[in-house]
Amino acid sequence: MLRSPLAAVVGAVLVTQLALFVTTIWLHRALSHRAMTVTPGLTRLFRVVTWITTGIRPRQWVAVHRKHHAYTDVEGDPHSPVLMGFPKVQLLNAVLYRRVARDRAEVARYARDLPADRWDHLLFDHALLGLGIGIAILCVLFGPWLALLAALVHVVLYLSLNAAVNAVGHTFGKRPHPNRAANSQWLAWLAAGEGLHNNHHAAPTSARLSMGRGEVDPAWPVIRFLVRRGWANVRHAQPKLKQAVAA
Repeated sequence: MLRSPLAAVVGAVLVTQLALFVTTIWLHRALSHRAMTVTPGLTRLFRVVTWITTGIRPRQWVAVHRKHHAYTDVEGDPHSPVLMGFPKVQLLNAVLYRRVARDRAEVARYARDLPADRWDHLLFDHALLGLGIGIAILCVLFGPWLALLAALVHVVLYLSLNAAVNAVGHTFGKRPHPNRAANSQWLAWLAAGEGLHNNHHAAPTSARLSMGRGEVDPAWPVIRFLVRRGWANVRHAQPKLKQAVAA
């Protein structure tokens, strides 16, 4: 066992990064926007990792995100800092997320292509079970008290960075494309590329979020590796801008 508090914190950071990469590659780019596809085997792995590191139900995450794109920064957006203010979205993003995620009609409307299957009913819809397994793994690695420390650090980091994608990503940064989102490269480094939010809103069906000079999408090399191994395919080889972008 790794008995050092520093080791527990480092472990938490690594778990958070794993969860963020799976979130952006699978939940966001593959499921929400169909910008890429992955093999059934990789899908099973992503389902398990999502379950034990976040407890998220994919169809709920997809529904919330698709609604955000349908009503970006106008009435109906689940988490717009333009409408709700930066502090509320940054600090209460998880609460705002759950308002839509718990609405069965909204989930059915925005994620009709992702109906629950028998594995969801048996395992993946039980968030506390998945998170409990994740914490049990941390207990094996660090012991119970340091495992709780690692779990707490992971929760704070994951929720804060996801909130920042919505709060910072619609408030601060560069806007090279005509939409209300903004690019922050520092956030992209911390959140697996998600900080390049203006680019994403300009080309939501593109698997690569970096477009301009000096922009880096940390998830893109991972996606390229998956493609080379035959485990994934991307929809567009180059980012494809939308024909028309909402003001």
